Amino acid sequence: MAEVWFSSAAELVERLRRREVSAVEVLDAHAERIARHNPSLVAVVSADLDRARQAAAEADRRLARDGTAGPLHGVPMVLKDGHDVAGMRTTLGTDVYDRVPDEDGTVAARLRAAGAIIVGHSNVPPFLAQYRTENEIFGRSGNPWDPRRTPGGSSGGGAAAVAAGLAVADVGSDYGGSLRLPPHFCGVYGLMATERRVPATGFWRPLDGRARTTRILMSFGPMARDVADLDLVLRVIAGPDGRDGEVPPVPLCERRSVATAGLRLAVAPALPGAEVAAPLRAQVERVAVRASDAGAHVTERLPKVDWGQQRFSGELMSAATAVFDPDAVLPDAHRELAWYLRTLDRRDRFRAAWHDFFAEYDALVTSPGTTTAFVHDSMADEGQERQLVFANFAGLPVLTAPAGHDGAGLPIGVQIVGPPWSEVRLVEIAHALEESGILPGFTPPPGY
Repeated sequence: MAEVWFSSAAELVERLRRREVSAVEVLDAHAERIARHNPSLVAVVSADLDRARQAAAEADRRLARDGTAGPLHGVPMVLKDGHDVAGMRTTLGTDVYDRVPDEDGTVAARLRAAGAIIVGHSNVPPFLAQYRTENEIFGRSGNPWDPRRTPGGSSGGGAAAVAAGLAVADVGSDYGGSLRLPPHFCGVYGLMATERRVPATGFWRPLDGRARTTRILMSFGPMARDVADLDLVLRVIAGPDGRDGEVPPVPLCERRSVATAGLRLAVAPALPGAEVAAPLRAQVERVAVRASDAGAHVTERLPKVDWGQQRFSGELMSAATAVFDPDAVLPDAHRELAWYLRTLDRRDRFRAAWHDFFAEYDALVTSPGTTTAFVHDSMADEGQERQLVFANFAGLPVLTAPAGHDGAGLPIGVQIVGPPWSEVRLVEIAHALEESGILPGFTPPPGY
């Protein structure tokens, strides 16, 4: 069963449909991986393998009974600790939110309906608020490429689990890089969907009936080892659910095969104000040169925006999440409606500049952070947001893809940024760059 550990979701579903392997066997193979590697990685938390095995057995019975299989039939997945899964402990990395929900959130419910087997949550930092993954409840997550280093945050546990073959995919969230830095650090794919593409129902569920505060800037999306799996999972979780009233009915177009030749790519090894390490800049430059050689129209360019406006992303996030906390330290102005509306107006202008920019380009290719995975307890997470939060403030979708390794063998990714609602186009572009040999695809960490 070793070959299932690094199979794609699509490959597993096809093998299950052909009865070459059973869902129980696939689940047991991943359970063995979790038992072997999770003690050092602390990637999967609140695992519920007994219920997962029951779900896998039911998937096998259903397939034998009527031959039906959903798009994720029998695929073992984890969900970021913040998504409600009925009967599974949810904490957001803090005892404040430590509870066991009695119903699935929308993402969990849709994944189950599609046949996915949810084996546990993936570890996160407290309140999903750091570029590393450790908390006092479950401890510190390690990076499969070097456990002395972080897998990033806040979706770090999920990225580590997917990279190490403990799960096929994860669905994380991104408030300032959480679906881009961990895939870059762990050498997997991540897709931050357009803001409001995926309902937030059942994620970071408010306590004691309080109003939901995480209404802007945050996006959701999958992490996987295969670029096509991003599209597969996104199609399951996207779209209105009748509960989150801010999700518009924007359909996902069908995925097509596109060629690198003719793509219009803007590139930027680093964004203004970001000190990006030389190996990361070099990978963006390498992608640019090779894409140009393959016939793409490549220009080193960024939109004409006030990059200092990015600070308002963090201010909006802090003001929104702390508005009902009387003990939160916030400037008085940040509790006022007038400040909030003026800041949203600044955001509108920032977004408009990106809209104009993408009239000329299919995508922007840039670095998904400023360093490779850094050593635990270092201060290297400072400054990462300068390369990341622009996309949240602009509400843009971003696909992070493996691009190579540095001199120490650590993964390096690139983030491919597109206009709103262009997730499928980003998958097509990443696949074209892989088919052209410009992006290498996933490679397992040594020893896994």
